[in-house]
Amino acid sequence: MRPLSDLRVIEFDGLGPVTFAGMMLADLGAQVLRLTRSASAGTAVFDEVGGAVLHRGRAAVPVDLKSPADRDRVLDLLARADALIEGFRPGVMERLGLGPDVVAGHNPRLVYGRVTGWGQSGPMADQVGHDLNYLALSGALHAMGEPDRPPRPPLNLIADYAAGAQGLVIGLTAGVIEARRTGRGRVVDAAMTDGAALLTGLFQALRARGLWSDARGANLLDGGAPFYRCYACADGRFVAVGALEPRFYAALLAGLDIPADQAPQYDLAGWPALHARLESAFATRPRDAWADHFAGTEACVTPVLTLAEAPAHPHNRGRNTFDDRGFPQTAPRFAGDDGRAPPDVMPLSLEAALEAWSV
Repeated sequence: MRPLSDLRVIEFDGLGPVTFAGMMLADLGAQVLRLTRSASAGTAVFDEVGGAVLHRGRAAVPVDLKSPADRDRVLDLLARADALIEGFRPGVMERLGLGPDVVAGHNPRLVYGRVTGWGQSGPMADQVGHDLNYLALSGALHAMGEPDRPPRPPLNLIADYAAGAQGLVIGLTAGVIEARRTGRGRVVDAAMTDGAALLTGLFQALRARGLWSDARGANLLDGGAPFYRCYACADGRFVAVGALEPRFYAALLAGLDIPADQAPQYDLAGWPALHARLESAFATRPRDAWADHFAGTEACVTPVLTLAEAPAHPHNRGRNTFDDRGFPQTAPRFAGDDGRAPPDVMPLSLEAALEAWSV
């Protein structure tokens, strides 16, 4: 039994953050029904990318939302649910006859979770976009990458998943807690631009104090500091160095046989020379030799693993972080829980879904 085992959620199938949010809720124990496009509704406009992981733990229920009969049965399901999540552009659910006002008429305590790139309001609310666009508008993208190159996309981890999906899950669970107290649900407006901007809070605070520059690769946490960045090794692979605290920095210097008086940590004028010195040092051995060399020390030096390598790392094996297919298990963990992902669930018809939620 996981913490959300008494939570019933309807997920309107989509891409990106809503799918990830549905996975997280199911991982946390929620009873999630994923409404997919039925054959009568026509072919979906997207493929089930990543479905082996992102669709785990919940049943797919084919529906035709343009069919009045199916829409009525979906409203019956929503009357028995605690929450719904959807990631359509603003106005789509309203045009389908499933907007917040209609749903609230059937279930006033339901929490209505909406995740979009630009949000439900604002001048750009109706515009299209993707993770990279939302990240760009938040200010976060500009800070990522090399100083003499365009910003680098950080996969779609930040706006789609950290800002959008996890923001939606947090907002949804907060809304459910309130609804169980008051009997009234709320609409959760999880905008990826808002969430990505929130994630920049530390750097905006530092910038306001003159402690962060808009120049990429010139700051403490963006690769500007020689003791907080990645280095190439003799075999073309990489190590990550995160020796921020003075004690950890001292361990790094000791491991590289660099006298501390030759490399004061916060001598910014000396950073370029120290960069070059560390680059030369790490280029003398293969990645795994450096990992072994610094193992058990406080230097904060770790190998940069590929996606293929990560499941085999002893720490990840010890925590059961990945399953035997190399797929990530659940996070966060709870005491007494081994983190195993929920099993696959067979598809259900709308009638079977209603029967399953008849109580």
